[in-house]
Amino acid sequence: MTKVAMTVNGKAVSGEAEGRTLLSTFLREGLGLTGTHVGCDTSQCGACVVHVDGQPVKSCTVFAQDVAGANVKTIEGMANADGSLGVIQQAFQDHHGLQCGFCTPGMVMSSAALLAENPKPTEAEVRHYLDGNICRCTGYHNIVKAVMAASGQDVSALAAE
Repeated sequence: MTKVAMTVNGKAVSGEAEGRTLLSTFLREGLGLTGTHVGCDTSQCGACVVHVDGQPVKSCTVFAQDVAGANVKTIEGMANADGSLGVIQQAFQDHHGLQCGFCTPGMVMSSAALLAENPKPTEAEVRHYLDGNICRCTGYHNIVKAVMAASGQDVSALAAE
């Protein structure tokens, strides 16, 4: 076991981890941050997306020790300082961009990365960017709507699927 220290959601944290401990496991089991979901363990579903030094990363594919010293942001860090939902989270709620909610943390984290890169994406750009995130419930239309609404765009013209 090795001591691993990093900053998670703005707080310095540390914990013990074996060399093979995945970042997703370290966050969930070591730090109790269970908002990061693990859906496949093969980097296919995107439910485990977090940001490492500002970049979206599928945390089931990265060892905790490999991000020692990094700045990690999880879904728990997306809320406003007062605990209310952040802009993207609120847009997902307002536009019914979630159903069972299992994929939602990864979708929100990926959406945040997209909006940081491209503040006003087109519908096609949102769909392309979220291609690595699987949702089995919503059919994606409302997720796309939520992301575009979070960017401040009018979503009333988006055709229903």
